Amino acid sequence: MKIRGDWIGHPGSQTLCAVLEQAGHRALFVGGCIRNDLLGEPVADIDLATDATPETVSDIAETAGFKVVPTGIEHGTVTVVAEGRPHEITTFRRDVETDGRRAVVAFSSRIEEDAARRDFTMNALYADRQGRVIDPLHGLPDLQARRVRFVGDAETRIREDYLRILRFFRFHACYGDPEGGLDAEGLAACAALSGGLETISRERITAELRKLLAARDPAPSVAAMAQSGVLAQILPGADPRALAPLVHLDSAEPPRWLRRLSVLGGEADSLRLSKSEARDLAALRAALGSTESPAALGWSLGETLGADAVLARAAALETPLPDGWQREVRRGATARFPVSAADLMPAFQGEALGARLKSLESRWLASDLTLSRDDLLKGA
Repeated sequence: MKIRGDWIGHPGSQTLCAVLEQAGHRALFVGGCIRNDLLGEPVADIDLATDATPETVSDIAETAGFKVVPTGIEHGTVTVVAEGRPHEITTFRRDVETDGRRAVVAFSSRIEEDAARRDFTMNALYADRQGRVIDPLHGLPDLQARRVRFVGDAETRIREDYLRILRFFRFHACYGDPEGGLDAEGLAACAALSGGLETISRERITAELRKLLAARDPAPSVAAMAQSGVLAQILPGADPRALAPLVHLDSAEPPRWLRRLSVLGGEADSLRLSKSEARDLAALRAALGSTESPAALGWSLGETLGADAVLARAAALETPLPDGWQREVRRGATARFPVSAADLMPAFQGEALGARLKSLESRWLASDLTLSRDDLLKGA
């Protein structure tokens, strides 16, 4: 089997592989670029594996005139920028010791050892610079079946890094066969070892959840997480029932992970959100129980978050989307409250002025943003 995408013919990639080979080393594309190419998915990051040490890779690349960045040299990784394209190059490795969060590794000269320490069989695929696929663990059948399966023993792989539990569900959402279900052995191992997620930082868990919820359809994976007890470990109190309806409703919209997170509920304090994300999530969750019109939500939240609120509320309440909701959200987002403080002064001052403005704003919102300035000021 050969790689089909044009990405492998990039001049920088080809020259970089060639200079490593000319120095007597192997240079193989590995992981996501191979997986995505064979699945017909876009290829973004380019990773290479080699039997050369990081120092040797750096020397060869610098001699060839390429920029070298020691991005993870303690783990055997350097980044080489060749003709404008970054390549993350990692020396073949084998695990010496693991504690569920990080691994102590030793360099290896054998591709089989390097493949054996990877998480899933679909990620243990390599290709030379001619595009010929190398499959040391016979993972191609899994990839072709879109079956996410741990390399070797599932529990052993998870104990090496408990974040692999979340990666298992995320990879199924992104690459798995939606009709085939999740790998039974992998699912059982994730359920049995879900408590290990307590050892993983909130930052890593949140980053993985962000990617999962941004998948085209994460609902089956999240439902399986709930059934296996994994969801309760990372988001206590979450309920996945509204996620599938939301995915159905928002299929024409760009996936937004925070919108999908809002319908799950649960204790978001267990995640590491930025201040703006926490604020937006709170606003979305408040909107789930509101009766505000799409225009009013657009005015109070802005067009993007207002649209999120309309979609999330319809999914949570299991109601159809209102006719013309997008147009109405946009109308609200561009509307301006027609009354200013100057319109009420000097009759109102201080706290009384603020209270009166708030009262008029409530009337305006209740009218679906239709009352004019004159309408609102009558009797003010």
